[in-house]
Amino acid sequence: MTGERSNTLQPKVIFLDAVGTIFGVKGSVGEVYAQIAQQYGVNAPADSINRTFYQSFKTAPPPVFPGKQPEEILQYEFEWWEAIARNTFQQVGVIDQFTDFSAYFSQLYRHFATAEPWSIYPDVLQALQYWQQLDIELGVLSNFDSRLHSVLQALDLAQFFSSVTISTEVGAAKPDPQIFAVALNKHQCSAESAWHVGDSLQEDYHGAKASGLRAIWLRR
Repeated sequence: MTGERSNTLQPKVIFLDAVGTIFGVKGSVGEVYAQIAQQYGVNAPADSINRTFYQSFKTAPPPVFPGKQPEEILQYEFEWWEAIARNTFQQVGVIDQFTDFSAYFSQLYRHFATAEPWSIYPDVLQALQYWQQLDIELGVLSNFDSRLHSVLQALDLAQFFSSVTISTEVGAAKPDPQIFAVALNKHQCSAESAWHVGDSLQEDYHGAKASGLRAIWLRR
């Protein structure tokens, strides 16, 4: 990510993906899962958990729940992630070591709503401050879940963003044009006047480009 001026006209708004773009997991997802699992007497290699987690994550359906009421979304988010975690430990072969997997997952889920497992990438704050000085509006556009609000607050990043658009709340996930349209509408901005920065070639770059935004693929 860079704070350097572009030859392109300055955008009205810049949207950024969250995980993998603004911040990432300290160490690895597998390390976090394994560390908390040890508190429940379960020992498994962090690298195996990490590899299996990403396999489970990539094969899961998109985290969208169209037609659900806002008050129902939190539970659906929780169950979506619990299914991924449960499948991860089943594939690793240690699920039967848990005496109370629900208690384990509840702790794990709350942990990822805090600042503790996350690290802001070194280039982020400088870029956010630079864009803010140029009076460019900033928004987060993510396929994460409602915990993103508390994570941004905990990392002292919420102050930079005038909008946060999340797939579970919209009912559509990147690269679906609907989520980009919802985010643009929050800023009363045309696609041609907006940039989107993200680390996923398919979800961020191709999704934004297909929706008419200037797409910037960030390779971390």
